[in-house]
Amino acid sequence: MNPTRRAVLGIAAAAAIGVMAGTAQAQAYPTRPVVMIVPFAAGGPTDVIARIVGEHMSRTLGQQVIIENVAGAGGTTGITRGAQAAADGYTIMMGHMGTHGAAPALYPKLRYDPTTDFEPIGLAAGTPILIVAKKDFPANNLAEFATYVKANAAKLNEAHAGVGSVSHTTITMLNAQLGVKPAQVAYRGTGPALNDLVSGQVDFMCDQIVNLVEQVKAGTIKAYAIATPVRSPALPDLPTTTEAGMPDYQVSAWNAVFAPKATPKEIVAKLSDALDKALSDEGTRKRLLDLGGVIPEGRERTGAYLGEFVKAEVARWTPILKASGAVAN
Repeated sequence: MNPTRRAVLGIAAAAAIGVMAGTAQAQAYPTRPVVMIVPFAAGGPTDVIARIVGEHMSRTLGQQVIIENVAGAGGTTGITRGAQAAADGYTIMMGHMGTHGAAPALYPKLRYDPTTDFEPIGLAAGTPILIVAKKDFPANNLAEFATYVKANAAKLNEAHAGVGSVSHTTITMLNAQLGVKPAQVAYRGTGPALNDLVSGQVDFMCDQIVNLVEQVKAGTIKAYAIATPVRSPALPDLPTTTEAGMPDYQVSAWNAVFAPKATPKEIVAKLSDALDKALSDEGTRKRLLDLGGVIPEGRERTGAYLGEFVKAEVARWTPILKASGAVAN
């Protein structure tokens, strides 16, 4: 055999061995704990959802899913770290509407592309948006709320949890539909924003049901509608925006699991299966539903669906946020 042919066969054999080794590694996965980056502080809705589904995923995978909170820059700091992690299945991320939908419009120097730099694993849960106000806000229903805000926008203050947060993007969408620009008061998180709403220091806000349900039930804030097609079991007496006369305001926050780009397909499939099993578990479902969460079903749980969904979310939020002039620091 001539040297050239021997060299070519040697390269081919080495490549084949590499493929076999990679396949064997994927089949054995996981052999150690998996880190799930949550790009927000502990205790928030994304963190809570991650811990609920991660707990059950640990059982299916046979290795613990460890939550690592990496907060900053509207969640983009943690997602950037995840995008740059080794594509071996041992670092995954719990992204959300802000990090994978709104961020491209808000962060001119964003270091990842939500549509191309990840392997989508699946949606984890949706969290409906409520329109709420301080308890003594003059309007008694959503129609009156819209009329009052349009007539008094110049003297009203609205709260949000920081540029790029769910409360910021959803209040921006509401303002666009009402054609108003009230003064926005930005806070470092939902907690302080909600505290000032309860105390009457600000007038109204939009945010996820999981952050607001207890205050609504206690009567410390006034809720006008939930921005979903159907009512929530967590607040069954609260009308939908369609029922209340604002059918075009339909929006839910969402959380989804992603892996770094080029993570092996076999590993992505195992992670997707573990997430699917978590969302089918009755105990996990109850915990999510008690928070007011919406659980994806059928094709909505697949990575293919999530990939297309992210593209649609980027396309949806980009014109809304660019028109608002909002830019994150």
